[in-house]
Amino acid sequence: MKMRELERRTGVNRETIRVYLRHGLLPEPQRPKANVADYDEQHVRGIFTIRQLQKDKRLPLRRIKQAVDGDASAMPADASQFSQLDNLIAARVGIDDALLPIAAIAARHPKAADDARRLEKIGAIKRIRRRDGYFLSRIDAQLVSLWGEMRSAGFTEAWGFTPDVCKLHVDAAQALAHEELKIFLAHTTGQQPDDPAADMAQAALTHLLSFFGLIRIKTVLSDLRQRGR
Repeated sequence: MKMRELERRTGVNRETIRVYLRHGLLPEPQRPKANVADYDEQHVRGIFTIRQLQKDKRLPLRRIKQAVDGDASAMPADASQFSQLDNLIAARVGIDDALLPIAAIAARHPKAADDARRLEKIGAIKRIRRRDGYFLSRIDAQLVSLWGEMRSAGFTEAWGFTPDVCKLHVDAAQALAHEELKIFLAHTTGQQPDDPAADMAQAALTHLLSFFGLIRIKTVLSDLRQRGR
């Protein structure tokens, strides 16, 4: 489709669409010849996603671009944005299933490739091998980036910290998620239509994650106080 049709489909004017292109948030259009640009459904989905992230989460373009490039610190914490980010990344890199090359993460975290290998070994992520290198899903890219942030905070091999220490968290998180799902299904199966049940699951993923984190903080502080005595 041409720019005029893209404007009509999305309700976004061409000047704004060109801003998205300059920021690298959308794939470049096909150019069969000079001064001719062809757009497709990836551009439509990408534009809708950018607008929703801007409207619902008030994310500036800079943070959206960081999230697309695998910067964990820019990722919205709200689980409701997962599918939106998947759509945006798929449109941005032109790879099905929102795969992100590990090389893109390495630009920010130089040891990302080794960290990804070790995190895969403990069952935290799954690397996907292609002819042009290893790729990760968006969530797995975020996990690798998070360990990169830990490394930047001082959790390095010199102090005896490697991604292997995350095995405790992987096992605990997986076991907890399995039990949470059992409880959720036991209370909602046959009782709630799909849409309300989905809303409840989304709320649980968001709020109970914060609940779990606060319990961890309380426990760590309590243990430190006890050791101090």
